[in-house]
Amino acid sequence: MDLEAEEGDTRHLPITTPPETHRRSICSNCCRPNPVCLCHALPSHPIQTTTQIFILHHPQEAKHKLSTTPILTKSLLNATSITGRRLRRGTSPLFDQFPPAIYLFPSTTSSPAINISDLNPSEMKRNGENRLVLIAFDATWKHAKEMVKASEDFLSKFAIRVCLGMEDEKSSGGSIYDSELILRKEPFGGCVSTMEAVARALRVLEPNGVEIEASLIGILREMVKLQAGFLKPVKSRPKLLKMKKLKEVEKNESSENERRMQEGHVEVV
Repeated sequence: MDLEAEEGDTRHLPITTPPETHRRSICSNCCRPNPVCLCHALPSHPIQTTTQIFILHHPQEAKHKLSTTPILTKSLLNATSITGRRLRRGTSPLFDQFPPAIYLFPSTTSSPAINISDLNPSEMKRNGENRLVLIAFDATWKHAKEMVKASEDFLSKFAIRVCLGMEDEKSSGGSIYDSELILRKEPFGGCVSTMEAVARALRVLEPNGVEIEASLIGILREMVKLQAGFLKPVKSRPKLLKMKKLKEVEKNESSENERRMQEGHVEVV
């Protein structure tokens, strides 16, 4: 039985403190966890371009650890990004002026795109403007399609749809980083990350585009290399493997039965 507290005696209930949470330390410059800090790979001074790069960053992609938008805005002096799902009047003062612009997205039957290699940037500049705006959408392909569809009415007033001319829906997708390190699977061949897409576009748009592309791809490869060291190899799911094996067995049995029937080894009852 608890004894009553004497006058002037203060009794305190035991205080339980939550276990200390260990948060990853983040680099204040590149905004990445310290173990995968990219500061050593970033240019000492952001790369100057005549092209203004604008990236619409989907809210979900902004949380992804392999998003390349933050690295792009750190690497390019004239690159900015906004988190959102569509472009419209009021999104940015830049677009309210309807500047000459192009936006990157593969061609479709309903919305054809110009191959960027066929583009003449100087012909697009008007009213004495010497800067072209390059718009990219950073999201999964499903979300990117939705973003483009929601933005096209507004974009049609001043921007041209441009593709890299390398997409192939007949082939399966590989690494978005165009390397042997498969970190994220793409829907079809030729799909690339936002950073790769911008790098390849700048190769055409900028006088020193080849050097800019090489610099950006070099940073991207270093990012992939660091990240890959902390990821486990992707393994095929057992259920899918079992289904695949079963289909192969059925296919082989069907082929064998066909062959035997043709050779007269199977009696039909």
